[in-house]
Amino acid sequence: MNASNDFRASEGLHAASKATLYAERFARYTTAMRNEMPDRVPIRPFVAEFTGVYAGYNCQELTHNYENAFDAACQCASGFEWDAVVANMVYVWTGLAQSMGLKYYAIPGIDIPAETGFQYREPKQDDAFMKADEYDALIEDPTGFLYNVWLPRVADSIVPIGQPSTTQNNLALVKTGMAMMQYFTAFGPQVDRLRTECGTVSAISGILKAPMDILADKLRGYLGLVDDLFERPEKVLAACEALAPHLGHVAKATADPNKGVPVTIWMHRGGVPFVSPKIFKEIYWSTLKPIIQDLWSEGLQTLFYAEGSWDYHLESFAELPDRSIIYHVDQGDIFKTHDVLGDKFCLSGGVANTLLSMGTHDEIRKRCKEIIDRVAQDGGYIMDASAIVQNDATVDRMRVMTEATLEYGVYSRGHSAAELKAGGPKPLAEDAKPGTFLPPPPVGHLQPGECFPWDQKRLEIGTIQGDEAICKQTWQEMDALSNMFIWQLLLSF
Repeated sequence: MNASNDFRASEGLHAASKATLYAERFARYTTAMRNEMPDRVPIRPFVAEFTGVYAGYNCQELTHNYENAFDAACQCASGFEWDAVVANMVYVWTGLAQSMGLKYYAIPGIDIPAETGFQYREPKQDDAFMKADEYDALIEDPTGFLYNVWLPRVADSIVPIGQPSTTQNNLALVKTGMAMMQYFTAFGPQVDRLRTECGTVSAISGILKAPMDILADKLRGYLGLVDDLFERPEKVLAACEALAPHLGHVAKATADPNKGVPVTIWMHRGGVPFVSPKIFKEIYWSTLKPIIQDLWSEGLQTLFYAEGSWDYHLESFAELPDRSIIYHVDQGDIFKTHDVLGDKFCLSGGVANTLLSMGTHDEIRKRCKEIIDRVAQDGGYIMDASAIVQNDATVDRMRVMTEATLEYGVYSRGHSAAELKAGGPKPLAEDAKPGTFLPPPPVGHLQPGECFPWDQKRLEIGTIQGDEAICKQTWQEMDALSNMFIWQLLLSF
């Protein structure tokens, strides 16, 4: 056999070994998410700016060039024995944010030092992106409000409705629309690269936020929302109800079509102590729970990334169907969480980020063993830091967490990797009823996925000489892209 044949044979063996490794890891990861026992505890760290620490990129290089971030994620996946990582946990591409002039981001290397991760700028209470008297407009037409009112306020380059357009306005819309398409299209090859080059699972797919968190994060600001909760709570509730079907639609549209990995909800300011238990139950939870039930009715699991501490609300989360979520513990008590939720859901997290930046190796090993012994003994646990891992964590400490899990996390009663069954959990028959949990907008209002409905466009066209079904399908597909653009801008950027 000549040298070229030797090389091809070596490449083939390498590809086969990565495929086998990927299959083992995917089975291990999804077995845990089904709240079952794999061969060992899976490792799935949500590494963001840490990937730059490992790969030699600063925060500006990661956030302003997503190809660097993709490369860094793959380098980490290859350099550690992790089962799953996020394809790009840095996620916000600041090149896209800059193309439209988004006001709520401080960009590394421009607004803040190049070594600092991107920052979110909270609007001043008297200069919120939505005013207190604009609830009715949001409730009537959430998508229209985002385009007509919210977008010109959050983007320096966009001209408000009614004012003469500008070249800068037109260029910003074209550039940002094309940039978003380019960026999201690049995730497919990145997921394939993780699989084929690293044998690593892409940990999540799809994005969700609670309706009330959207109001606090991107529309009214936290202080404005607090005022509204006391002065106009009925409007806040109605707005959350109006937002819910649209947020659920985005979650489904961006989810894993094979339903193997979960949609992620980033939980921010809807729990104690940010709001009272009464507000949590009557507004936050009453409008979030139906979205989770609706996703689960279609076999889509949700990862509750519970940033901060949500211990006060564990009993509420226990109302959800078994295995419908994975619950990630940040600052909450992971042992209390296990007592309340462990029989129903897979858990993850619990290793404080301070340990990964300042802890001794013995402290990290002790914490990992403590969690494995007390939380993971029957399966249904995924090792991870408490919060997203940024550039204060060190490579040696991340290795200690990894090695401790590999040492302590092997199940003597579990299946071998080859025996594991792969795939996400499935809802029971009583839960698998799409369309019964989350009411759609009223008839006559824009539906999820719409900006300019076909019925309206059909009236404009008049006579159609060919196949109307083809015209309708093409129009709706293009219209859906414009809908996804504004909702992704709201949720992801």
